[in-house]
Amino acid sequence: MTAFEKLCEIVAKLRAPGGCPWDREQTHESLLPALIEETYEVTEAARAKDDAHFREELGDLLLLVVMHAKIASEAGHFNIDEIIHDISDKLIRRHPHVFGTSDARDSGAVLKQWEAIKREEKKTDSHYLASLPKALPALMRAQKAQSKAARVNFDWTEVRDVVAKVEEELREMKEAIVALDRARIEDEVGDMLFAVVNLARKCKIDAESALQGGTNKFVTRFNQLEDEVKARGKELGDLGLSEMDEIWNHIKNDEARMTNAESMTKPG
Repeated sequence: MTAFEKLCEIVAKLRAPGGCPWDREQTHESLLPALIEETYEVTEAARAKDDAHFREELGDLLLLVVMHAKIASEAGHFNIDEIIHDISDKLIRRHPHVFGTSDARDSGAVLKQWEAIKREEKKTDSHYLASLPKALPALMRAQKAQSKAARVNFDWTEVRDVVAKVEEELREMKEAIVALDRARIEDEVGDMLFAVVNLARKCKIDAESALQGGTNKFVTRFNQLEDEVKARGKELGDLGLSEMDEIWNHIKNDEARMTNAESMTKPG
């Protein structure tokens, strides 16, 4: 018995009469929050380059795939073997440059070929962006839409053009704020965010990762601010914005000094 077969057997026993009450109660719908959460935990472990944690989280994600397959099998819809068969066929079908006679010399050509084959397979909507998942996080969906459009040459050539678009959207957002037009403000904020995501993509930066990094930086600095407030014998909310801003700037300046000191000690 392979390790994968053993996992499937364990899940089957958990779901069987006399198995685990919690596992037996689960449905596709009830498992979706865990599926999303585990996917993010896999992402976090991968970004942290923590192999042991990454391995563990991939296992948790695999468990959920097997659970969904088992639930579907019990309902007579499909089973894990059919899932594996389908993805194997898809990989062969969408890689004709490996398993067939097609010629794709670089990753750009591979992606264009992949999209063409995918559109041919999806007959319900022939639009190029029809396969763009609606359930993706907003930043990720925006960047994926832009990347797909770029594959068919709908893209600015120069980064400066994208910067100009960001500046244009910022001006329009300011105008909407001055006009106190809530609907327009929301619309312009969306355009602004979309333009910034496009700038990140053009600079070969993943917008989702960049925002995660920015948020992590904010949390770290805010924790330091909280520690300083407590060191002064006070609690968050006791200080006004100007006092907290002073502490915040001090934290940023300390970071800058440490970064400069580290760069000076590195060999040239």
